[in-house]
This record gives sequence, structure tokens and C-alpha cells, in this order.
Amino acid sequence: MAGKEEKPDMQWRIVGGLVGLAVGFVAKKALSFAWEKATGRKPPASVDSPDVSLGEAIAYAVVMGLGMEVTRIVATRAAAKRWKNWKDMARDVTEELKD
Repeated sequence: MAGKEEKPDMQWRIVGGLVGLAVGFVAKKALSFAWEKATGRKPPASVDSPDVSLGEAIAYAVVMGLGMEVTRIVATRAAAKRWKNWKDMARDVTEELKD
């Protein structure tokens, strides 16, 4: 049917989940490093702590939230494109072998 999206297969769900975990870990480390270089302070351990100013807590939440989500979207889309190309290539090879 035209316009109907396919449900992701189980293999992609596993690969996509692993990509998301890996990207999240790396992005958090990179954003924490950037925060420390930009502010001269370590990232807040807990933004709920009364020792962290409201402005710093909000700024950190915005930077981390935006940075993590943008990184996740870019990485997941790139991985999905490669996954689709790989699946198409595997299907083509399988069809050639059948002939």
C-alpha cells in the first residue's frame, strides 16, 4: 500500500537500540567535556541540588537535552540509512543467488 510505513524489523530494533545507547554515552561525555571547557566548572552532579544556581541548572539541562537529542537523531538516521542499504544489498545478492 502506498504511504504505509513498514514496521521496523526486530534486527533493526536491536541495532537501533545499541546505536542509541552508544551514541548517548559518547554524547554525554563530549557534552560534559565541552561544558567544563566553556564554564571552567564540572557539570552539576544533580541539577536538583540547591548548591547549583537555577540559571546554571536550566542552562545545563538545555545544553544536555538539546545536544543529546540532536546527536541521537543524526546518529540514528545515519545508522538507519546504512542499515537499509545493507538490507537492500543482502536482498539483491540473495535474489541473484536464487537465479
